[in-house]
Amino acid sequence: MWVFGYGSLVWKVDFKYESKTVGYIKGYLRRFYQHSIDHRGVPEKPGRVVTLIPSKEHNTEVWGVAYKIANQDIESVTKHLDYREKNGYSKKTVTFYPKDIKIEPFEITLYVATKENESFAGPASIEDIAKQVVSCTGPSGSNKEYVYQLADAMRQIAMGANDEHLFALERAVKQLDTD
Repeated sequence: MWVFGYGSLVWKVDFKYESKTVGYIKGYLRRFYQHSIDHRGVPEKPGRVVTLIPSKEHNTEVWGVAYKIANQDIESVTKHLDYREKNGYSKKTVTFYPKDIKIEPFEITLYVATKENESFAGPASIEDIAKQVVSCTGPSGSNKEYVYQLADAMRQIAMGANDEHLFALERAVKQLDTD
């Protein structure tokens, strides 16, 4: 089993895996459209974290990390991720395209929050999302740290990848960040 990390799973892996590889999936956009009341915010003041939304263009890419889970660990890792991603995320299988062209594309499981879940925040301006991010903290840390860590990770693993929503939000958060 392979699991795709496109948010905090890119830099904050808290499960056992056999190997990992960088690459992308097609047909989606990474967006800060999900409220976080259990990691980067609280119920009274939800943070914003990423989910994937279908793209109108089938060749758009979302870069991230694929983690290979050993057969003997699938049950425990799945149980752990189901709990970690409990706030509105569900599993979906898609094709993963490794950065290393010697590796063939393969099927991968990802967790995606659809607009039908109660914590789906939906679209908002970059400025409004940034204001929300700067003011929120939850059990896993500050929401702005989440944005900064994800942007840094994307620059390291997918240099040159187009993720304007993420990088525009990072710039807006930095402008508002007074710490």
